[in-house]
Amino acid sequence: MTSLPQNASTKKLGLVIDLDICVGCHACAVNCKEWNSGGHSAPMTDWNAYSGEQTTNGDDDGAWGVWFNRVHAFEAGSGEDARTIYFPRSCLHCEEPACVTVCPTGASYKRAEDGIVLVNADICIGCKLCSWACAYGAREYDQTDGVMKKCTLCVDRIYNENLEEVDRVPACVSTCPATARHFGDLGDPNSEVSKLVESRGGYQLMPELDYKPVNRYLPPRPRRKGIGDTGGAAALEPAKTNDNDQAADGLGNKLLAWVDAALSR
Repeated sequence: MTSLPQNASTKKLGLVIDLDICVGCHACAVNCKEWNSGGHSAPMTDWNAYSGEQTTNGDDDGAWGVWFNRVHAFEAGSGEDARTIYFPRSCLHCEEPACVTVCPTGASYKRAEDGIVLVNADICIGCKLCSWACAYGAREYDQTDGVMKKCTLCVDRIYNENLEEVDRVPACVSTCPATARHFGDLGDPNSEVSKLVESRGGYQLMPELDYKPVNRYLPPRPRRKGIGDTGGAAALEPAKTNDNDQAADGLGNKLLAWVDAALSR
C-alpha cells in the first residue's frame, strides 16, 4: 500500500467553489476536457459518444468518457424557497486521501510540496481500488488506456513559466464566466482563497469521513424575496389624480390605441 508524505509542506493548493453564483454552464468541464486532451493525464477518452452505436457482447454500453470535472444539478427547498443548485465535482485533493493509501503499486500518490494528488499512469494497473475508496466519486477509469485518471489541478499549467502569471491557474478557473471558481493556497490563512472561505463560511465536503478535503464550497446565500433584499428602490405610491388628469389619461390611451392599430395594418 502507498504511504502519504511524512514531511509534507504546509502548502495546500486547491479550489474554492461558490455555489451561490455557479450557473451550471459546464464551461469548467469543457475547458478541463480541452486542456487535458494533452499533457499530464492525456488523452481523455471519449467512446460511444451518442450511445446506440457501440456494443459489448450485443449490449449497448451507453455514452461515456473520462471527465475530471462534472457539474450536477439539485433542486433544494420547496415553495417560495425552492431553487436550483449547481454543484461542480472533481478531486478534492484530500489531506488524508484513502485513494492513495489503498493503491497497491504506488501509482496514486500525494505530492509533499503542494498537496496535489496525482496518478502515475506508467505503474497504474487499473485495479480500480482507488475509485472504490474515493467517497467523492472523483476517480475516472480510462477504458482505452486501462488506467485510472483524475483532476490534476492542471499541474502542467499552474507551474508553467511560459505562461503569464495570471494564466497559471487551472483551466476550469480561467474559463468560469461567473467567477464562481477560485484557486490558491488553502494552507496559508492569509491567502485570498482562505480569506474568502473565512468570510463566507466555506465548508469541506463530508468532513465526517475525516479525509480532510482541501477544496472548499461556499454555500448559497439566503434567497432574496423582496425589493429591499436586492437593493432596489422601494415601490412608489400611486400618484394622486384629479378629474382633469383622468380625462387626459383617457385621451392618451385612445391615442395610443389608434397608433397601435395603425402600425398593425
